[in-house]
Amino acid sequence: MKYNDGKDRCSWANPKNPIYIDYHDKEWGVPVYDDHKLFEMLILESFQAGLSWECVLNKREAFREAFDDFDVYKVSAYDEEKQAQLKENKGILDWKESNYSLEKALATVGSDENKAPAVSNATIFMKIQEEYGTFSEYLWKFTDHKIIHETGKTSSELSDQVSKDLKKRGMKFVGTTIIYSYLQAVGVVESHEEGCFLHHKE
Repeated sequence: MKYNDGKDRCSWANPKNPIYIDYHDKEWGVPVYDDHKLFEMLILESFQAGLSWECVLNKREAFREAFDDFDVYKVSAYDEEKQAQLKENKGILDWKESNYSLEKALATVGSDENKAPAVSNATIFMKIQEEYGTFSEYLWKFTDHKIIHETGKTSSELSDQVSKDLKKRGMKFVGTTIIYSYLQAVGVVESHEEGCFLHHKE
C-alpha cells in the first residue's frame, strides 16, 4: 500500500499513526548494540503481552518516565513502594485496554525476592552484563554477530534458544514469541516485508 509520501511499507505500519510510521522507518530492524536501548526494548516488549505493540509505542514516553528512562540500575533497585506506584500509573496502564498479563508483569506476589518481573529482569540483565561485558555481546553471540533476514515468522529456532536461556537465568515474560518480536525490534532479525521500501534484498 502506498503511503502519502509514495513509499510502500510493511502491512502492520498503520498509515494513520505518525509515531508508528516513524518507528517503522527509523528503528524497527535497525541493529542495536547499545545496552541502554536493548534494555528499554526488552522491557517494552514484555508489556506487549498485555497490549498491542502500537499501544505500547504510543505510551513510550510515559513508560520512559515511569521507569526512570530505563536506567537498568535504578529499575533493578525498585522497592515495593515504587513497584506499587507503577501498578497505579495510569499513563502506562489503562485497565480498560490492558489485561491479566500486564498486571502480572508488575505484580510482586510470587516473584523472586518479592520483585515484579520487570524489576527482577533488570537484575538478571545486569548479571548478563557482568558475565559477557555487555548485554549486546550476549545477545549477538547467538548469531555470531550476523543479521538474520527472514519474514513471515512469529518465532524461530533462534528465538527458542534465546528464550530458553533467558528463562534459565530467571527472566520472566521472555517466551519465544515475545523474544522473536524483540529480536526483530533490535535488528538481530530483519523482517521488512517484500514490497516494503526497507526490505532487504540479497
